[in-house]
Parts: sequence; structure tokens; C-alpha cells
Amino acid sequence: MTNTPTAPARRRGRAVRRNLALAAGMTAVMTAHLPGATAAGPADDRSRLRHDADAITALGVTGVQARLVTPDGRTVTATSGVADLTTRRPVPADGHFRIASVTKAFVATVVLQLVGEGRLSLEDPVERWLPGVVSGNGNDGRAITVRQLLQHTSGIHDDYPDHTSAEDFRQHRYDTSTPEQTVARAMSHRPDFEPDKEWRYSNTGYVLLGMIIERVTGHPWHAEVRDRIVRPVGLDHTSWPGTSPTLPRPHARTYQAFRADEPLVDVTEQVGPGINGEAGLVSTTADLDRFFRALLGGRLLPTAQLARMKETRAATEFDPLMPGVTDGLGLFARPLTCGGAYWGHEGGDAGWITASGVTADGRRSVTVSLSGVRADTDDDVRRVEQAESNLVDDALCGATTDPGRHRG
Repeated sequence: MTNTPTAPARRRGRAVRRNLALAAGMTAVMTAHLPGATAAGPADDRSRLRHDADAITALGVTGVQARLVTPDGRTVTATSGVADLTTRRPVPADGHFRIASVTKAFVATVVLQLVGEGRLSLEDPVERWLPGVVSGNGNDGRAITVRQLLQHTSGIHDDYPDHTSAEDFRQHRYDTSTPEQTVARAMSHRPDFEPDKEWRYSNTGYVLLGMIIERVTGHPWHAEVRDRIVRPVGLDHTSWPGTSPTLPRPHARTYQAFRADEPLVDVTEQVGPGINGEAGLVSTTADLDRFFRALLGGRLLPTAQLARMKETRAATEFDPLMPGVTDGLGLFARPLTCGGAYWGHEGGDAGWITASGVTADGRRSVTVSLSGVRADTDDDVRRVEQAESNLVDDALCGATTDPGRHRG
């Protein structure tokens, strides 16, 4: 993981923000059992995963890779679509991709490790660690706590620049923001609500958490992620590329349409929409499965801090898409159709959509990466959302499901 200086920013178009909202809501389980559906045995994991991946590309997504790890340690992979619209080469099962907001789960884990070490408190006000940073226009770092940043209840406004067209993207694809610039944009707005009064997804909150990690430890957030999580867990294909616009090989290419009536544009080479803790990591399905299994399996946090991470509240902003979904500290909890719930996080970044989920005991996990997601209308969003929800639910419910059970 490298530490590369950043420069002024101008990015994140409407289509990207739609993908981020889609990613935050798409793994809500809104599925129903078909009458007469029969249970499928463990040997059917592969066919089920392949069926559900194909259902996603049938909706126009250019590529899908999915990886399931079963309680006995078996790894099952499935790919669908193509990695490149020009060459038509297949999607690699071990491809790298920008994980976008899934990065938040890594940042939250580091924060809770620091809490467990007594170096930080969840109830510390932001002002204690970042004096004068959260101020102006009604923003008050004295009234916002670390816990509220983690749980999206700070009320701090998000403000990210837009790509307005393909030409705009080409001109600004390498622009970046420092953490200070990102926070300054947010401080130019009044808060969305008083701290702890509501819930609203806030990327800026996690930029501030990255800054707090550096203030507490003396090291950048991504260096702490590397030393505390990546190396100990053996995440050999997880990195922070800084301002590098390229991805390690192998990887699929990803595409975005900036307007509904325009063709897809290859947006693979760019600096991601966020690199300061709200997003920024590159990984693989294998590494994300390994990370979430280690986290929920109790290998990264003491029992008390993992319990705090799993203290949830309703994610009201996404409730129409995510009925019954709650937000912890860097983790979301979602119901499964087979009973119980699973934990995970999602991310969306310029045509990429990523979702990871793990059962509560940490023994069964799945990660799916979509490339070339085109979501021009609300109906498009719902269809892709439904298809990915089906894949995650089927994978985590295992032998209780069969590939034909979902409607729609």
C-alpha cells in the first residue's frame, strides 16, 4: 500500500451516485419462495451461484464474478458475461476491482481496535481529535461523536462533484481530493439534521474517521488497515492504490453511461470517487470473503468491540429498498429468507457494484462484484437490485434454497 499525494478534485457523476445508492440498497432481501420449490443440497452450490450470476448479466450488466465459501471451507466460484466488450474475454474469477464503500468496514474495524486498546472512545467528540475541522454553518464537532460518524447519524452533509458527461469524465478522470478538501466542501453546507436524530449515509463521516485514525496513531488510515488487517489476515490482493488510476491484473473492465440515450463509456482507468477512508481500497472476492469471515469470526476484534459493532439502528433513508435492514458501526444487518440475518457491506464506484455478506457465525460468506452496471431508470435499479439480492440470499441460505424459487 503506497502513500501518494493528492490534488484538487472534481468528480462523481449522477450515474455514479446512483450506483452508490444502488449498492447501499441492493442487497436488501426482497425475495419470495415459489410454490412447490424444493430444497437443494450442498452439491448444488455451484449451479445455484452460476444461475444467479447469469440472471444478473441477463439484465445488461457486462460482467459478474461471485465467490461463496461454505462452512466446511469449500470455495465455489461463478462468473458470467465478459470482462471486455471489445475482446469478449471471460470475466476472471479472481479479478481485482475497486471495492468503494466496502472500505468503510475496514476503517470501522481499525477504529474499534483502537477503542479496544483504550486509545479512543466511541463517545469522544470529533473536536477532541480534529479541533476546528467540523465547524461553520451550524456544524459543530463538539456535538458529534466517533460513534455517530461510524453509524451515519452525525448529520454531516455529503458534497461530491459531478461528472456531467463523457467528455467531463475524460477531462477530470484523474482528479482527486485531499481529506481536508472533502470535509471543507461538506462544511460549506448546513447539517442535514441534528446529531443522532436521524440516519443518512455519509461518506464525509468516514473521511473524518480516516483523519482521526491518523491523529491517534500517527499513520495514515490505509497504513493502519494494512498493518492491522491486510497483513495479519493474509489479504494478499488487497491494497490502497492512492492516486494510481490503474488496477492490478487480472481485472474486468467496467463501463458507465452518463446519459440514458448514450453508449457505455469505458471508465476502468480513473482515480476512484474516493480514496480517503470513505472508499479507496482495491481487492478481490477471495480477500473480501476472508476479511468478513475473520471479522465476524472474532479474529479481528475483542468480543466487546465486535458486540458494539453489531449494535444497530434502522437505516431509514433506504427503508423502501431495505425493509428490516439495520446499520451497525461499519456493518449492515439484513434478513435472510431462510431465517436469521447476515452482516456485510456494499460499494459502488463508476460502473462497479460490490456486495459482501457473511452469516452471523462467520462460517458462510459470499462476495459478488458487478462490472458495467447500467441503471438508467428506477426500474433498472430495482431489477438489478433484485437479481443481486437473490444471489446473496441463495448463497448464504445454502441447502434451503433452489435456483428457481425467486419471482421476477
